[in-house]
Amino acid sequence: MVEKYRILVAEDEEDLCEILQFNLESEGYVVDAVHSAESALKKDLTVYDLLLLDVMMGRMSGFSLAQKVRKELHLEVPIIFLTAKNDENEILTGFNLGADDYITKPFSVKELQARVKTVLKRLHRGKPEEEPETETVGNMLIDYVGKRLIIQNIKIDLTRKEFEILVFLVRHSGRVFSRNDLLARIWENNVIVNERTVDVNIARLRKKMGECGNYIHNKSGFGYYFEV
Repeated sequence: MVEKYRILVAEDEEDLCEILQFNLESEGYVVDAVHSAESALKKDLTVYDLLLLDVMMGRMSGFSLAQKVRKELHLEVPIIFLTAKNDENEILTGFNLGADDYITKPFSVKELQARVKTVLKRLHRGKPEEEPETETVGNMLIDYVGKRLIIQNIKIDLTRKEFEILVFLVRHSGRVFSRNDLLARIWENNVIVNERTVDVNIARLRKKMGECGNYIHNKSGFGYYFEV
C-alpha cells in the first residue's frame, strides 16, 4: 500500500490537471490541485511531500514558483516539472532550480506515476532516506563514504565524474538517461562540456569495471541505463 504522501499539482490546463489528480489519488496519494502558480503560493507549501509544476502557467511560470520555493521560502520539497518543450536549455534551467525530475509532454499516466514513485522513494515520512555506507550491486561493492568501487576485492580507481556517473545510474537502475540528462545532473553549471564528454567518461568507466562494465547499457537513440 502506498504511503499517504501529499502532492500539490499546479497545472493551468484544467482537463490535464483533473486527470493528474484523479490518477495520483488512485495510487493512494493525497492530492491538491491548482491552476496557477499564484494559487499554489496561497497554499501552505510546508505540508507537501512533492510539487508537480507545469512550467508554462499564466503570469507566473513554474520556474518562477520553484525559485520562490527554494530561495524565499527555503523549502527542500521535491519538485517535478511538466513541460511541452524538450529544449536542452530549459531542462538545464529546471535542474539548476533544484528540480528532482523533468517530464516532457505528452507523457503516459504510467510514466508519471513511476516518476512520482521514484522521487518519493527517497522520502521517509517527509525526510530523505539515509544513504547506506556501502552497497553490493551484482559483483560490485560501492563504498559511498570512501567514494570507492571494489570488484572481487580489488579497488578500482575511478575519477570523481566516473564515480558520480556510476552512483547516479545505480540509484536509478533500469531508467534510461539521455546524454543531456546526464550532463544536467552530474556536471557543474559553469563547466562547458558536450555530449561526447558523457560517452568518453562512460567508455572509460566500463573499461575499468571489466566484466561489470556490462551492467551499463546503451539503448540506441535514447541513452544509458544500469541493469545487472
